[in-house]
Amino acid sequence: MKALLFAQYGDPNVLTVGDVPEPHAGPGEIRIAVRAAGVSPGDDAIRSGAWRDRVPLALPYVVGLDAAGVVDEVGDGVHGVRVGDEVFGLRFRGNTTAEYAVLDAWAHKPGNMRWPQAGGAATGIETAVRALDVLGVHSGTTLLLDGAGGGVGAVARGARVIGTASTPNHPFLEELGAIPIEYGPGLPERIQRVTGHPVDSAVDIAGRGSVEELVRITGDANAVLTLVNPAAENQGVRLLRFDPAADNSAALEYGAELVAAGRLAVHVAHAYPMDEGPAAHTRVASRHTRGKIVITVP
Repeated sequence: MKALLFAQYGDPNVLTVGDVPEPHAGPGEIRIAVRAAGVSPGDDAIRSGAWRDRVPLALPYVVGLDAAGVVDEVGDGVHGVRVGDEVFGLRFRGNTTAEYAVLDAWAHKPGNMRWPQAGGAATGIETAVRALDVLGVHSGTTLLLDGAGGGVGAVARGARVIGTASTPNHPFLEELGAIPIEYGPGLPERIQRVTGHPVDSAVDIAGRGSVEELVRITGDANAVLTLVNPAAENQGVRLLRFDPAADNSAALEYGAELVAAGRLAVHVAHAYPMDEGPAAHTRVASRHTRGKIVITVP
């Protein structure tokens, strides 16, 4: 089968489309004929080698952590899904940007969700739900998302959401229901001037070195979570670590319910064919995307 892969770490140009053996669903897994796969900052970190120690790989490696498609194999012990169902989901060990992919966690694709949206949805939904759970975000609290241009976690259980982004992305954040704030030094003063609200918790999404200011804003290092900066743990800030033992399918099912009800929209910035994988990774590596980048599979 055709897949997007790299044989050595490096910039997006190390990516090529090659032939690899088809995977098959094991116990507790399903296999899908892929229609679309997302490209996340995590994919960029894996390919570049930035996460070489955090995520050891056997090369060559097929990129992609999430995907959507049609189920064509169901492993032993799997219930509630059958061949022919349309789903989106995650593969914790990657290998989703291919003609076929095995998923560890999944949810049924809502009828109002197009394939590109579904392909790019799973990592964002799972990350957002897990972050909100860890921080205890609920209705009535104020949450700051530093680096919110990608839309991660913008629907926050009735909480007031403040999102930092460059000025051109402010209308996008407003569409998502967030209060937009310019990112960069002086953030505590801008938040106080623009919103006048105390901030209960904050998530470092972009990794721009703003953790110290986020701690100042919340007044508590334990109220700050980083998705991308392990060094922040030295300041008492928690790093959001993926837990493969958790019920990640439940998080995806929750997101699917929100999409079906019109309460969550997955915004796709651009969809690339597989042979333009380097361009897709270059777009994500720029950290200036407004919404999800996805790769479509014929």
